[in-house]
Amino acid sequence: MTERHIIRPSEANTRDVFEYALLRVVPRIERGECVNAGVLVYCRAQSYVGARTHLDEARLLALDPDADVAGIRAALGAVEGVCAGGAAAGQAASDDAGRRFRWLIAPRSTVVQPGPVHTGLTVDPAAETQRLLDLLVR
Repeated sequence: MTERHIIRPSEANTRDVFEYALLRVVPRIERGECVNAGVLVYCRAQSYVGARTHLDEARLLALDPDADVAGIRAALGAVEGVCAGGAAAGQAASDDAGRRFRWLIAPRSTVVQPGPVHTGLTVDPAAETQRLLDLLVR
């Protein structure tokens, strides 16, 4: 067990709470199989919402040889766009980070689906996003 999650009373708590959810690709819902394809991270204290994606095409096609890879990549790109804000976020551009995160993690019956929400502590939510992608997706 590492000590990176332990906070001692004598130490200043410089880390902020964050929430994260995996993005899963479910090419054939009736089979219940999925491929982790990205991660969403939200940190209220830093008004941060971010997503990083990585689609393992070989894994996806092993589950469903007829999967619409281009469409799935477009859906994952749209999630990253909503997180980034601005013109890429469309109608969500004017929403705050928390509202965009909650909208993205809402249950849906599409090929790209959010998983359950988990929490943690971080100093740098952007770096945490990349760390979780490397740990849980790649």
